[in-house]
Amino acid sequence: MLKRVLVSTSLLCLAVSSCAQEAQVPPAVQVSQQPDGRPTLVLAIVVDQMRYDYLSRFEAEFTGGLKRLLDEGAVFTNANYEAAPTVTAVGHSTILSGATPSVSGIAGNTWYERREGKNVQSITDENVMPLGGGAGGSPHRLAVSTIGDEIKISGKGGKVYGVSLKDRSAILPGGRSADGAFWFDGDTGNFVSSSWYFPALPAWAAEFNAAKHADAYAGREWLGTQLAATPGEELYGAIDATPFADQLVLDFALTVMEAEQLGVDAQTDVLSVSFSAMDYVGHATGPDTSQMHDMVLTIDTKVGQLLAAAEQHAGAGNVLVVFTADHGVAPVPEENIAKQLPSGRYSVQDESMAVEAAMTAAFGAGTFIEGNAELGLYLNYSPVAGKTINHSDLERVAAETLRQQPHVYRVYTRTELENGLITGDRIDQRVRNGFNTQHSGDVIIVHEPNWLSGGPGGTTHGSPFTYDSHVPLIFWGPQSLVKQGNYHQDAAVHDIAPTLATMLGIAMPSGAMGRVLDEILP
Repeated sequence: MLKRVLVSTSLLCLAVSSCAQEAQVPPAVQVSQQPDGRPTLVLAIVVDQMRYDYLSRFEAEFTGGLKRLLDEGAVFTNANYEAAPTVTAVGHSTILSGATPSVSGIAGNTWYERREGKNVQSITDENVMPLGGGAGGSPHRLAVSTIGDEIKISGKGGKVYGVSLKDRSAILPGGRSADGAFWFDGDTGNFVSSSWYFPALPAWAAEFNAAKHADAYAGREWLGTQLAATPGEELYGAIDATPFADQLVLDFALTVMEAEQLGVDAQTDVLSVSFSAMDYVGHATGPDTSQMHDMVLTIDTKVGQLLAAAEQHAGAGNVLVVFTADHGVAPVPEENIAKQLPSGRYSVQDESMAVEAAMTAAFGAGTFIEGNAELGLYLNYSPVAGKTINHSDLERVAAETLRQQPHVYRVYTRTELENGLITGDRIDQRVRNGFNTQHSGDVIIVHEPNWLSGGPGGTTHGSPFTYDSHVPLIFWGPQSLVKQGNYHQDAAVHDIAPTLATMLGIAMPSGAMGRVLDEILP
């Protein structure tokens, strides 16, 4: 086994909020690679809501980790999610499983669960206890294995951890057999977890929380956002829309790396780190603001620190990195309109009212819509007392009505999707890949490009169009594993897991649907 590499004082400084932003990680210690060429640390870095074009738009300003990845990695310039909805849970469940919602069971951030008669989140688990604060969560709804699961099964794997601001972003990449997942709780300012992983928080995590790292940002200002001057819920609940939140995630990830000695022995450890602040900023301001520009540059710095720390722990040549995002984002409609570009907003309420009215006219008085989540409507299968109505007839009337609504691009029914009747273009394929027979709606609605729901201001994501699907995809590691260069052919995010499995010499995750990106293999 490799001897543990001692961490220098400056690296230890990274784990403390007060000095992390200024810390300089020392050069990587040269440690020989494993005899079979395996890395000792696989590092999955995800940036929530990072569009691919941020890399090309701001590349000249990068001096840190993004520059290293672009200069030294295998860069796919046309990587997309080939499934919709393009949302956080779907993205994070896909990256290390290779499975789209059709197989993974993760149909969205939330969906209507008929068996429970309510909307559930992708990580909702009432059978686990929260640890450290907040609500508990687990990967029990994930129906497939991940790279972390498979590397453990192979006997080559050591520890698997996930860290993020968001619960689903920490939980889903690691899989069901992860050693731990930690996320930030906006009520307490703690990094929390659940009893799925352990009966109590590890002592080092409790010590991190006791240091109250988030309190260091009380009274801080960032590009017009003024945080509360006093530590407490107001501060903790607002910090997520600033780069300070990503600094907390970095601090905690470095603490995990140090406490669990990731990458320092012959087993291959997996650490997933997801930076989420960009998503909160993007929803509020859109992709074309000074705030987003600054967020990208701060990510460049933090990724640089994370790469340096990983190399310091595992040794140069022993770290394999995949960098990507969970989805993109649409431009703010009002800004598009000012540029004379097609865009606008539609009313979900108006569409639902039209469906209810049409179905009442067709079948009699009743309540026809049971739930609404992501791109789908969930229909009531017994909407009219004492009357049996065929499910496909309910779907048909709802779909016909929606197709007549303004700015609806396409409508798909459960019957069409379950019976393989949708075999058209790339948009059709993405909807089909995103449809899960157990958890998706009965009618799936795709609106015209750049048409969003809600009132004026802000933006969102979720569609199958490229502004939401096109994300960075970079592999970075030793030349024995990764062939450096720019690759312009199509690639999919669900290709990551098959490629990692091949590099690591392990079984493909159980639901993996993608191809091995063999063009980057030496």
